[in-house]
Amino acid sequence: MKGLWRGLLTLAGLLSLWQVVVILGRLPPYLLPGPWAVATSLWRHTGLLLAHASVTALEIVLGMLLGVLLGSASALALGYSRRARRWLLPVLIASQAIPVFAIAPLLVLWLGYGLGSKIAMATLIIYFPVTANFYDGLRHTPRGWLDLARVMLPTPRPWAVLRHIAIPAALPALASGLRVAAAIAPIGAVLGEWVGSSAGLGYLMLHANSRMQIDLMFAALLVLATLAVGLYFTVDAGLRRLLPWQPRHPETVEPD
Repeated sequence: MKGLWRGLLTLAGLLSLWQVVVILGRLPPYLLPGPWAVATSLWRHTGLLLAHASVTALEIVLGMLLGVLLGSASALALGYSRRARRWLLPVLIASQAIPVFAIAPLLVLWLGYGLGSKIAMATLIIYFPVTANFYDGLRHTPRGWLDLARVMLPTPRPWAVLRHIAIPAALPALASGLRVAAAIAPIGAVLGEWVGSSAGLGYLMLHANSRMQIDLMFAALLVLATLAVGLYFTVDAGLRRLLPWQPRHPETVEPD
């Protein structure tokens, strides 16, 4: 309950600061509309915003599911096979040197203006943090656990060690990757909508900006932020239920 009140107070403070900037700066509505104008636009265009938000939400969820599946499979392949590490790891690292903005037009060209290109864009953005975090967790399996497996099983099979020891030990690292993925998943979908689309919050923001409907653009941005925050806390709550042994906050050393 205290966390809710702190969040509401923080929101109220940000809205107040926003209104003060608008008043003191004497900013016209086409540069920065006030909170009340944005709230009015949000109420007036509720149906339109919800329709576009449903498209963006579908792109985000499907992109995240696909990115998590591909990222987890890649991390398992890297952790299981030396040959996979030799071939896949350089490709994985090199892929991050290519700007995502440069890939978006190609995805729209190849996959069209529909959901496919936006899902692919979200998948590409999510893929690396999931793979990197999960693989890092697999690499840092406690040495004592592996030694115990060798003592109890003179000839332990690599897949058995990976399944029963390395994967459970790497789940907290995978959870960190999933939290990062939930935070950045909307970026991929919106980038794809900006490059080329006929629906979605990104498309609506571009359309509103071209028609100088800045209050509607801010309302769409607010809905997008709400989607992103809701997705993050949903994933976080699910992970805390699945991994109850993982501490919520890192332990700190109190000063003397």
